[in-house]
Amino acid sequence: MTEKTNTPLVQKIAILGAESSGKSQLADALAHHYQTVWVPEYLREFVEKNGRVPQESDQLHIAQVQLQQEQHLLDKAHHWLFCDTTPLMTALYSRFYFKQVDAELQRLEQMHNYALTLVTAPDFPWIADGLQRESPEVRQRIHEDLVDTLDARGIPFVLVEGSLQQRLEQVKFTLDFLS
Repeated sequence: MTEKTNTPLVQKIAILGAESSGKSQLADALAHHYQTVWVPEYLREFVEKNGRVPQESDQLHIAQVQLQQEQHLLDKAHHWLFCDTTPLMTALYSRFYFKQVDAELQRLEQMHNYALTLVTAPDFPWIADGLQRESPEVRQRIHEDLVDTLDARGIPFVLVEGSLQQRLEQVKFTLDFLS
């Protein structure tokens, strides 16, 4: 006989957005509020560890490690797992910088299996961050490409705007409907 548990299913929340748009701050604030964990963006670790921006040949690896970290943290999450980026963003940046996407990365980006997708508006002040951030103009272009991509793929999303506290309130309101 199988024993039934009352453990709630963990739902993954994708937090997407262009550079310097507050994804990490929001993921951290949400995890703190909901007493759970969040998945940091592996790209930041990659750049720090390698002392360089990724090349085209690094893109698939970055997306794979991001997904591995999601999988690893699922067991530690409580109800929600907030994911600071997904392979969709890695593919989007690949298209922007390299004008193409590896076939396996394309497959990974299509597996967008999140209970909710949040998009952080580029309304925070743009701040240079070493090697990772290019310019406010690139940030705006990536934001537009992201919204167009989500619309084209029929992926519903919530655009969060304003201060960190305003964004937190917007997400809390939305998650109340998913609970």
